Amino acid sequence: MAFQRRRYSYYNRLRRLLPLICAVSGALLILFALLSILSPPPDDSDRRISKRIISVSNDEKNIPVVFTVPRNGGRSDRDIWRSWNAEFFYGCCNASTKFPNAKAITRNDRYLAIATSGGLNQQRTGIVDAVVAARILNATLVIPKLDQKSYWKDASDFSHIFDVDWFMSFLSKDVKIIETLPQKGGRTWSPSRMRVPRKCNERFYINRVLPVLQKRHAVQLNKFDYRLSNKLRDDLQKLRCRVNYHALKFTDPIIEMGNELVRRMRKKSKHFIALHLRFEPDMLAFSGCYYGGGDKEKKELGTIRRRWKTLHVNNPEKQRRQGRCPLTPEEVGLMLRALGYGSDVHIYVASGEVYGGEKSLAPLKALFPHFYSKDTIATKMELKPFSSYSSRMAALDFVVCDESDVFVTNNNGNMARILAGRRRYFGHKPTIRPNAKKLYKLFMSKENTTWEEFASRVRTFQRGFMGEPKEVRAGRGEFHENPSTCICEDTKLKAGNMDSRKLWKKNKKDVVVSNDEQNEDEDAESSTGTDYEEDQTDLQDRGLYNGTRLDYDDASSISDEPELEEMLSD
Repeated sequence: MAFQRRRYSYYNRLRRLLPLICAVSGALLILFALLSILSPPPDDSDRRISKRIISVSNDEKNIPVVFTVPRNGGRSDRDIWRSWNAEFFYGCCNASTKFPNAKAITRNDRYLAIATSGGLNQQRTGIVDAVVAARILNATLVIPKLDQKSYWKDASDFSHIFDVDWFMSFLSKDVKIIETLPQKGGRTWSPSRMRVPRKCNERFYINRVLPVLQKRHAVQLNKFDYRLSNKLRDDLQKLRCRVNYHALKFTDPIIEMGNELVRRMRKKSKHFIALHLRFEPDMLAFSGCYYGGGDKEKKELGTIRRRWKTLHVNNPEKQRRQGRCPLTPEEVGLMLRALGYGSDVHIYVASGEVYGGEKSLAPLKALFPHFYSKDTIATKMELKPFSSYSSRMAALDFVVCDESDVFVTNNNGNMARILAGRRRYFGHKPTIRPNAKKLYKLFMSKENTTWEEFASRVRTFQRGFMGEPKEVRAGRGEFHENPSTCICEDTKLKAGNMDSRKLWKKNKKDVVVSNDEQNEDEDAESSTGTDYEEDQTDLQDRGLYNGTRLDYDDASSISDEPELEEMLSD
């Protein structure tokens, strides 16, 4: 009975407290409801923070990657304006004592004339090789005829571009040179015309051209460009260098205007980059590349492409994967930023009409707002003597690019090759050639990586493509781009400079090693091996001969070639 009374008492107390508990609970619910109504909703930053917290709890697998391009270059481990160990190398092309004087070997009954082909720099290669060919044949060379009927439609003669008197006097000990053929029987002498295949060796000229020359006494070689092999004996290679780097001097008006453009760039900044952008509609159409412009781009470039009836139908995607397409202006800008060039760097652009106009250039200008060309730093009146002649305008760009602290080429064409070789010869000034094959995939996936990772991979891919001493083995590639026979090394100076040697070893990862060290660094070898050789594939020959190279015995059967080579000239 006592137990029942106690249980009844507890029950009565609980029944009296129940209304109070309900009242407190109701008040709390009303309070929470008011707070939820009056408080602001979570903003985007709250959501991002929440997502990050969730991601962190899941081992950060789902953190979104942010590709943010910095304004500065962020490089401090190397001087971006000079090549490592460049001070130990110098151009050397003097003739040896075993190289006879021209007077001792030149035959008075042999005259060699040539007609060049293409734009300024393509014609330059023809002029250089013509001097060597005349030397091989022991013939007198007639001042070369420039191409006035090609795509460029430039009426300039040799004397309008180059200093004739200097050319003849400088080479007087190597080859006898005259301005015009002498008269024969009181009349103008008309030479026999013939063609030779590309990249012939010395034996071909002796076996095939010399017999005609001995019989006719005057021969003109037409469409003359890249008609000598890259591999000749050393004395002839050095002659090539004497012609290219010393005898071929622009006329005074071109030099004066070109130097004035350089002076104005230097006035703006201590250092500057010269960029051969090579993103013109004709270049893109010729290369068969595609840049995501849809049907409009395909139609526009396809119309231009139909000019060359023998061009193959290429797979645009495959072309880019193989590194055979110029980078877009934006991609060039990203590459330069990754290599350490900040937004304060001044850029001189050597380029014609850019495909896409200002829309294509906008991303590059955003990265490098100090953006100039000869048209923006010179007046129309100053450029008037040159503006109607494509070769003279190209010569102005050539001077500025040659004098720049860093030269960047976006296409491995004639101007790029000649300038690369010239800059190697005169002190190994940095010359950047994009490793387009490897950079392509990186550009396609850049949004899925951080800037730091992107920049690191760009620097890795560009090893061997920066114009450093010995980055390309002697005898490899085009001689005009890699004149190794004409570059000597000051081993005594290098041996005496112990600090530079230590610095070289410390920064070994950012330079390409010498021949003796290349076996220890397979990465450097691969970067200058397969990719380099592929870049040397001559697109002109592929269109010209439908993928078949001519043998020497086919020389007499060569007919007029389509003017494909002009698109890669400058």
